Amino acid sequence: MEDPTTPATPAKKARRTLRVAAISGSLRRGSANTGLIRAEESIPGLQIDHVDISGLPLLNTDLENTGGNPFPPAVEAFRDRVRGADCFLFASPEYNYSISGPLKNALDWGSRPPNVWADRAAAVVSASGKSGGKRMVYHVRQVGVFLDMHFVNKPEGFVQAHYPASKFDGDGNLVDPETEEQLRKILLALQAFALRLILGKSAAESGQGS
Repeated sequence: MEDPTTPATPAKKARRTLRVAAISGSLRRGSANTGLIRAEESIPGLQIDHVDISGLPLLNTDLENTGGNPFPPAVEAFRDRVRGADCFLFASPEYNYSISGPLKNALDWGSRPPNVWADRAAAVVSASGKSGGKRMVYHVRQVGVFLDMHFVNKPEGFVQAHYPASKFDGDGNLVDPETEEQLRKILLALQAFALRLILGKSAAESGQGS
């Protein structure tokens, strides 16, 4: 019989499941960058939501506030998914030393008032040439400053997609264990950072109400 004087063991709080909006800046079938963001989906506490940006029109503010709708349907659906995310994972090739056109277009549509990116954690990776997409990654982080996103600093994700040997198969699936482990560490860092931001905001809001 259990001793009633023995203090009960406190129940562990269930870890919150975070929704990660994962966005590839490449529209190509068999894209290595799309392969990157679908390679690791088994981390406890993370739900990866692959957000397709291929249907977004080019940014044109003439498309706003028409027919009683603030945005075109495809844009509104995209913004709703971004708004509902706890954090973000971007993967994109490097085009001409910078961000791919599709990803920049998605970032811009999300930034239209009200900005749906703000005050969330984010990570960015790239599968590109010998540079590993460093310039693209740093440009996304620079844009993120204005969008009020908070990027994970370490570890970084610069993947030399086909050097010295291809890390992806013909369908864009990641087949390199070392790169997969690198991505897992990035997602774990994103998870920890996002939770700190969320818990910090909750504590601050509770303090304001006391």
